[in-house]
Amino acid sequence: MSTNAREDILAAAKLVAQAHGYAGLNFRDLAQQVGIKAASVYYHFPGKAELATAVAKRYWEDSAAYLESLLQSSSGPLEALRRYPETFRWALENDNRICLCSFMSAQFDDLPDLVKTEVQAFADVNIAWLKKVLIAAKVASPKEAEKRARAIYSGIVGAQLMARSRADIALYDSLIESYRAAGLLPA
Repeated sequence: MSTNAREDILAAAKLVAQAHGYAGLNFRDLAQQVGIKAASVYYHFPGKAELATAVAKRYWEDSAAYLESLLQSSSGPLEALRRYPETFRWALENDNRICLCSFMSAQFDDLPDLVKTEVQAFADVNIAWLKKVLIAAKVASPKEAEKRARAIYSGIVGAQLMARSRADIALYDSLIESYRAAGLLPA
């Protein structure tokens, strides 16, 4: 087993959860994908809840870091807002997967409490970032920014879900363009 077995397990579990959600996390299958014994998965994660919690936490932490780098690498907050939908498009480009936390949100009633907390953190991170950038870009007032951030986030998550259900990334792009035309996203 490699010294990075824990990271390999998390990476494999992320892909599985993006395609099959919480219900798809199976230690035997993950062990086979990573090339280790199932007992080795249990060594790092005592149960499915601990694995799903770690995967969802890593997912939102990576997303938060990426969003900050997106803001820093953009010419300004308006460009960062325009590029935001790309972050959800990538999952669709990767074998028609969707956002791990969106998938798990659809299974919310079946999630252990610790997993629920991490799944909610993903939405919170995205909405907080959108709110901050909407204000910085002078697209929304501080009073209106939270409502608009929630609308943008839910609209993009919905577009991703619709596109996945039809295995049609062009549908995602079309929906994003309609959000721009309607004024939800900056053009």
